[in-house]
Amino acid sequence: MPLGNKYGTHRVLEPAGALPQTAQRLNNDMSVVYDNEILLDVIALNVDSASFTQIEEEAGHDPDKIGKKILEIVAARGKQQNPVTGSGGMFIGKVAKIGSALKDRDLKVGDKIASLVSLSLTPLKINKILKVMPEVDRVLIDGQAILFESGIYAKLPADMDEGLALAALDVAGAPAQTAKLVKPGDSVLVMGAGGKSGMLCCYEAMKRVGPTGRVLANVRNEKYVKALRELKLCHDIVMADASKPIDMLEETLKKNGGKEVDLVINCVNMQGTEMASILPVRENGTVYFFSMATSFTRAALGAEGIGKDVLMIIGNGYTKDHAEITLWELRENAELRDFFEKQYVK
Repeated sequence: MPLGNKYGTHRVLEPAGALPQTAQRLNNDMSVVYDNEILLDVIALNVDSASFTQIEEEAGHDPDKIGKKILEIVAARGKQQNPVTGSGGMFIGKVAKIGSALKDRDLKVGDKIASLVSLSLTPLKINKILKVMPEVDRVLIDGQAILFESGIYAKLPADMDEGLALAALDVAGAPAQTAKLVKPGDSVLVMGAGGKSGMLCCYEAMKRVGPTGRVLANVRNEKYVKALRELKLCHDIVMADASKPIDMLEETLKKNGGKEVDLVINCVNMQGTEMASILPVRENGTVYFFSMATSFTRAALGAEGIGKDVLMIIGNGYTKDHAEITLWELRENAELRDFFEKQYVK
């Protein structure tokens, strides 16, 4: 086969000229593999938390209906991209074929890898859904996917269960970006701290703030508090609903000595949390929106509306060495790893 476009535009069916992520429909014909593509037999999809939550609620929390909805999306779009949230997720699979132009990659047929690019831009074909696992936002399938020349991936590590690695790699961008953003002495609020991205961000923030910094973990459900305290992932808990900005501000001020924080990291998997992220941050502070449920419009106009000058960062799921940084967190913290294994290894 000839070479396709490095970024995958040769797979775009509509609209013409779009990149795969913004395209409405991709060509997911797996009988044709371009010389700079990698074909994979997919084992499992880890659907983005915001996307899975939306699909689950639409399906009335019925696993069969969740599976049917995912099949409908992939059949219509050639990829797993939630039409409501716009987000996707990632997959694990075995290498089935490597295009001739990519023979210098550190891969061979049969290697098991995790994709580190979103399902929202990945050509995907599902033959059959084998199992829906709502407790971990995972769907086991019989299917195939394509990685483009520009697509990044990680070989699954030999020293941990694939379910554990998948759970961590699914959110690898968040703790790695946290490592870049947090400075010694900072006060940090992690919203949605009870989920996997939130817990990993809390752990990374605790390492980075040092003895003079402060990490606040926000949750709205008491069931998350015990683990956050026992694993020493924060200095204090902010109990507040992320959809209620004034409550978030007031509770944060109470736990931070009456002061706004330097940095907010938003890991909440629901819509409408932009202002709860912006209000608690000091002037010229930073908000990192990792959540795929974030609206740029609400964030930008909301900050303008309250007259607050803050740096707002879109949650790029990729940063250099993010897979290695995130997997290392689980290797260096046995207690956190044990918790993740109990939660996400099924």
